[in-house]
Amino acid sequence: MYFYRVKDKVVCAWEKYPALPEADGAERKSVAAFLYARDPERSRASFAVSMPELLFAETDDAGWLSARELRKAAAHRAGADPEKEKRIPEEVLAAIGSGTLRGVNTAFPGWEDLCGAAEPFIAGGAAGNGKKRVNILAIGDVGSHLLTGLHLLGGDCIDSIGICDIDEKVTKRWEFEENQIAWPWDYDALPRVDIITKEQLFDGDVFVFVASGGIPPVGSGVKDVRMYQLEKNTKIISEYARMARDRKFRGLFCEISDPVDPLARAAYLASNRDENGVFDGRGLRPEQIQGFGLGVMNARAAYYAKKDPRFKRFLTEGRSFGPHGQELVIADSVANYDDALSAELTKKVVEANLEMRELGFKPFVAPAYSSAALSILLTLRGQWHCGSVFLGGIYMGVKNRYTRAGLEHEILDIPDALMDRIRGAEAALHAVN
Repeated sequence: MYFYRVKDKVVCAWEKYPALPEADGAERKSVAAFLYARDPERSRASFAVSMPELLFAETDDAGWLSARELRKAAAHRAGADPEKEKRIPEEVLAAIGSGTLRGVNTAFPGWEDLCGAAEPFIAGGAAGNGKKRVNILAIGDVGSHLLTGLHLLGGDCIDSIGICDIDEKVTKRWEFEENQIAWPWDYDALPRVDIITKEQLFDGDVFVFVASGGIPPVGSGVKDVRMYQLEKNTKIISEYARMARDRKFRGLFCEISDPVDPLARAAYLASNRDENGVFDGRGLRPEQIQGFGLGVMNARAAYYAKKDPRFKRFLTEGRSFGPHGQELVIADSVANYDDALSAELTKKVVEANLEMRELGFKPFVAPAYSSAALSILLTLRGQWHCGSVFLGGIYMGVKNRYTRAGLEHEILDIPDALMDRIRGAEAALHAVN
């Protein structure tokens, strides 16, 4: 393994980087980043190296969720080069063990700035007090509940919230309502809410996209409402993704609108294409974008698990994976996986929207809180949450968090039958995109 200096940081790599100055032995005691080069359209710009096997990974895909697959791939590469595994120096292993090693993709423009950097929406913030400035686009059914959740529960990590909507009366109403919610005699405990213009949406740490081209009315007969919205919402989110590119936005781009996972990818691609439509990697980094739709699916699985003892293992051993839609994967347990029970529970969760619509209501309250408000707050606090992250060119929902070394997703010993379902969801997402 080779060691180099990048600005004031020491980095390591399997391959030689002749243009970089070499780091001497004393400098190697503090390694900040591991360098590699992979296609920006299918690979992250950076990630937290949470286990040594990730140093051997050659592709980014759903296999990154499986400790078994990562070990197998690492053994294969080590077999091709028996000395390579032995050459992981103690300094590098120590950095992985302490959670400080960041993988950095040198195929991205400006990769040097990522070595040892912390995400601005986790560490510090535009407010200067460690809290974040959050700006929300569209204060409709979901947006208003999302706003209320962030306002009531985000005083520890949110300094203020900007709201923007095409209807001025809507923003005036919610500025009026939200700022009249206060603890008695502690009038600054909750974040301030103010009205902003479209041009101000990227003046802050976090941008939340809740805009929509419309959803079919109750009773319309549309079974997959999320995919019905794809074409209209892709056009809308692409406009704001290009705006983020133009503004050189370095914060978190939260995608809430349906269908969550394809729209997150649409935002990434739109942000990284030049005026001729050519991908250049100069917009939002893939890990700057996260889709928030899996939270409510996970919460719905818990709802049904509490009602039916057959599914109770989900409450302590279960996990949710995949898109906020038909290809969702619910596992009743990872350690003691039951494929039939998991499939039955998954079906209940996927069809929960239809159950609510049969009652005559649009199912937006639980998503606004479980997928959006609560998950975004966990994200800003650097805690584990459900969200869609970039995996090999698509966005897929997994348990993840942002750390000082970058984005980290959970890696588990996933049984083969469950991994087959996850791979199926991965293939379906590639087919959509």
